[in-house]
Amino acid sequence: MSYDTNLDSAYQQQGNYVGRILNGKQPGDLEVVQPTKFNFVINMGTAKAMGLTVPPGLLSIADEIIE
Repeated sequence: MSYDTNLDSAYQQQGNYVGRILNGKQPGDLEVVQPTKFNFVINMGTAKAMGLTVPPGLLSIADEIIE
């Protein structure tokens, strides 16, 4: 199991930054933005190889399940 950054959200944030710079804002004046959206990924192949049982509750909230 892991969390990773949602790339669609990150690309949108980057586009907002570029737009603000192109509209005259100085890059040094822009605040640092942290990711706000994450993906929860479960690798079932690895879990089975390790002899782990993933509870159905976790499977239901996963954004991606790798078989």
